[in-house]
Amino acid sequence: MDLAKVYERCVSELERFISDAGFHDAVIGLSGGIDSSLVATMAVDALGSSRVHGVLLPGPYSSDHSVTDALELACALRIEAETISIVEPYYAFAAAYKAGTGRDLVGVAAENSQARLRMMCIMALSNEHGWMMLNTGNRSEAAMGYSTLYGDTAGAYAPIGGIYKTDVYALSEWRNSLARSEGERPPIPSNVLTKAPSAELSADQSDESSMGITYADLDAILSLYLEGGLSPDEIERAGHSRGLIDMVIGRYNANAFKRAMEPPFTSIYDQGDLDG
Repeated sequence: MDLAKVYERCVSELERFISDAGFHDAVIGLSGGIDSSLVATMAVDALGSSRVHGVLLPGPYSSDHSVTDALELACALRIEAETISIVEPYYAFAAAYKAGTGRDLVGVAAENSQARLRMMCIMALSNEHGWMMLNTGNRSEAAMGYSTLYGDTAGAYAPIGGIYKTDVYALSEWRNSLARSEGERPPIPSNVLTKAPSAELSADQSDESSMGITYADLDAILSLYLEGGLSPDEIERAGHSRGLIDMVIGRYNANAFKRAMEPPFTSIYDQGDLDG
C-alpha cells in the first residue's frame, strides 16, 4: 500500500464530501485515541485548522491520558477544543433508568449509553453551529460490530471508515514522519501511537480483549476473506486459527445490519492505483 496516496485520497474525498454537502466546518469528538487523532489530522489537512472543531467528552471511566493526549493533539493541530463532561448526564440517566425499571444500568447497556450521550453532545454542537459531524470509526471494528448504534455509528462521513486498524496506525506514523521531514511538529502524540486502544466505557477495558482477537490477526483474516476472497479453509491453510476465522466471519455476517447504519467512507482496498 502506498501510504501517501491513501492519505491524499482520504483527505481529498473528505474535502469534496463536505463541500458537496454544503458545509464549511467540521466537528469531531476527540477521545485521545488513534482513530479520532487521525481523522482530526485529515480534517485539518482538508479544511484548515480554523474550520475544524474538537470536543472532548470525558466520562466516568476516562483516563487522564485520554484528556491530555486529546489536548496535545488539538494544540499540535491548532484547533479549538471544548470539553463537555458526560459524567453528570450519564449518572442522571442511570438514575432515571433505575427509577423507571427498578434495575441498575449495567453491562453493555451502560457502556452504550455513554457512547450515545457523547453523540448527543457532538450533534448538539453540529446543530447549533452548522458543523458537519465526522465519524471516527474504522473498517476493522465495523466488520466486527464493535461499535454502538446511534453512538459510534453517528456522523455524516467516515474518513477512515474503509481503513483497517493496523493501517490506521501506519497512516498515523506516516503523517507524523511527513511532518518531521518538513520541520513541523508531528500532529499525533507519541502516546496515542503506543498505548493500548480502549473505548474506556468500563474499568480496565481494552478493545482487543473485548473483541477477543488482536487487531493484527483480525485485519489479516478480514483482508484474506474480504479482499482476497478466500474461503475459511484457505485462510486456515494460510496459517490462521480456525477458531478465530470462524469467530471473525460469524461476527462479520451477523453485524451486516450495523454496517448498513455506518456513514459513507472512502474506499481504499479496491483501488489498485493505491498499491505500493
